[in-house]
Amino acid sequence: MPDKKNKYEDNKPGKYYVDKECIACDACVLAAPDHFSMNEDDGHAFVAIQPSSPEEEELCVEAMEGCPVEAIGNDGE
Repeated sequence: MPDKKNKYEDNKPGKYYVDKECIACDACVLAAPDHFSMNEDDGHAFVAIQPSSPEEEELCVEAMEGCPVEAIGNDGE
């Protein structure tokens, strides 16, 4: 279960975030490459751009559902 108190600071503000359980598997980047990026220095994903359309929202939901360690959260903002 993702924990917004444990999210990475490089996430862009908004409802989606990646927390520190991320294992850098790249699944979210493959599902929504315009919205998730990898921090190559620390080896984790983060939200680079929050979705702004229903289509983009679907991609972020797909990324969240495909995360093998449930490190992507949606706090509903």
